[in-house]
Amino acid sequence: MKLVEKLKGYENQYMFVKWATGGEYGKLVYVGDDFIEFNIIDVDTMEYSETVFIQSALILEVAVGGADVQRILAEVSSKMSLE
Repeated sequence: MKLVEKLKGYENQYMFVKWATGGEYGKLVYVGDDFIEFNIIDVDTMEYSETVFIQSALILEVAVGGADVQRILAEVSSKMSLE
């Protein structure tokens, strides 16, 4: 199974993605055959700072769980309930 095929099941979820030129926490918006669309979250303000389109071949690592991802998810969720 290819990474892109596996990531399709994680669309609209928060995660950490590391690619050839960087790595950020954010929300996976779209998974295509040749690229992914990823909204980067500024971890200090919990606001979306930018959207990047990453070529699938450049993705090195994806973390969908763990303490850091759970913290991001909890902070984003608490911010949504306040608004």
